Amino acid sequence: MLPQLILIPGLLNDADLWRDQVAGLSDVARPVVADITRGETLAELAAQVLSLADDRFAMAGFSLGGIVAQDIMRITPGRVTHLALLDTTMLADRPDRAAERQRLIALARSPGKFHGFGEKLLETYLAPQNLSNATMAARVRGMTERLGPEVFVRQSLIDRPDSRATLRWLRCPVLVLCGEHDALTAPALHRDMAVEIPDSRLVIVRDAGHLTPIEQPEAVNAALRQLLSR
Repeated sequence: MLPQLILIPGLLNDADLWRDQVAGLSDVARPVVADITRGETLAELAAQVLSLADDRFAMAGFSLGGIVAQDIMRITPGRVTHLALLDTTMLADRPDRAAERQRLIALARSPGKFHGFGEKLLETYLAPQNLSNATMAARVRGMTERLGPEVFVRQSLIDRPDSRATLRWLRCPVLVLCGEHDALTAPALHRDMAVEIPDSRLVIVRDAGHLTPIEQPEAVNAALRQLLSR
């Protein structure tokens, strides 16, 4: 039987984030997309992911999903055979990021103020060369519209702890990946993450911003395929 690969989406993402990975990796794994839209704490989100898991499984977490994946590694590291951390962070929120998150939460709670991914927000998620790609923009906005402001607020309130101590104790093969133009979780942060993890491989994806699974699916699939072969 092929190994199970649990794919964890990020903030305001559903299974469509991973559709190219589900299709592209089905010959080497059994991809399963987790749902992290319902819990109110990091522990609840981790429990929801683990409810899908085989006794042993591989796991890839994107953005907020990468934070959930790191918490799962803290809880039960021995069950995970391979780990991928994509466009994510190991650090707690900086004061400026926390303040911006609170501003967006207040906006989302105001009637008629939640507009999902407008042009300004898209600019922080996509690489400059992808901003004119209407198909990518529609895909991102489609997820936003399906999930809505309640999910945005709930996920934005999830605690984002410092996970460096957890990463230092990882013993499975780990892929650390991000887009070269990631404005939210920069390549320098991922280089630091890779240094913390004993058995890690760093991949910086060209022509991609924060949304690597959508912007450069073939590069992401190739990196995940190589991870699973280790």
